[in-house]
Amino acid sequence: MLPDIDPRLLRAFDAVADELHFTRAAARLYVAQQALSRDVRRLERQLGTELFVRTTRQVALTADGERLRPYARAVLAAYDDLAGAFSGSGPRPLLVDLNSPGLSADRVLELARRLAPDCELMARFESGLTGAAVEILAGRLDASFGRVAGLDPAVRARLAWQPVRYEPMAVILPADHPLAPRAEVDLASLAGQAVYAGAGNPRTREWTDLAALLFAEHGIRVAPPAPLAVGVEEFRRVMAKTRTPVLAAVGFPPMPDAVLRPLVDPVPLSPIALVWRKGLEHPALDALRTAAARLAAEEDWLAVPDGAWLPEPDATLMRPA
Repeated sequence: MLPDIDPRLLRAFDAVADELHFTRAAARLYVAQQALSRDVRRLERQLGTELFVRTTRQVALTADGERLRPYARAVLAAYDDLAGAFSGSGPRPLLVDLNSPGLSADRVLELARRLAPDCELMARFESGLTGAAVEILAGRLDASFGRVAGLDPAVRARLAWQPVRYEPMAVILPADHPLAPRAEVDLASLAGQAVYAGAGNPRTREWTDLAALLFAEHGIRVAPPAPLAVGVEEFRRVMAKTRTPVLAAVGFPPMPDAVLRPLVDPVPLSPIALVWRKGLEHPALDALRTAAARLAAEEDWLAVPDGAWLPEPDATLMRPA
């Protein structure tokens, strides 16, 4: 097994391979020729082969030197990319999963971008919190939004969160559904019906679990799994085919051939928190947290209306530390 190779040695090799002249290569790297020759010899010892044929008149690459050249350049290019990513040019972009466009998280991100114009906050709309939490802990994602009470306790223990909003819930109905003409839909009127809440989607288990708690108290059935639809058009197509009402948040974007109606009697609440990996420090995360706190205070997002429906575990975990 090869020992770790110092990039400096690869740079010395690459310069000599380009110039085929030790003096010119040393001048190019701003080092003494003796130091450059020493680095090349050290690299040859580590690799166990000669890389150059040296005579008093010329320097030429050996077969092993030719073989090493593309690998050395690839390693040096990757090293330069790495150095650039962590240079003093500013913080790296922060990747945030907003789950679905148009909801509370979208507004938090919009305000955070105004609060931290020098930071890059990159949004995606891809997953529920169950799926996003796995990616946060793996370092592939920085933050997300959702219901922390629905996460596995072992996963939750490695995350930090900040309450954002108790978001009222609604139901999406086909435009010709018997309940569509109503301005609001009381939960009792859905008794005996099947309502879709992401069952079968492993990335949104926290949402399906919340729906199951709500439905169990009001005689509503959890609709069976439907094909996983990505994007508004695909979601609309699948729901039009099944003609199943869909549980959603009140801010869910408009759907063609469907209506969104708030749920009442009682008003069910979806607890939304900003979630990130414990120990993460980033100015864009600070902006997200400030934006969430400001919107929650200005618009009373964390107020629980009298008689609203909210599971006790969610209320407990959403209490500010």
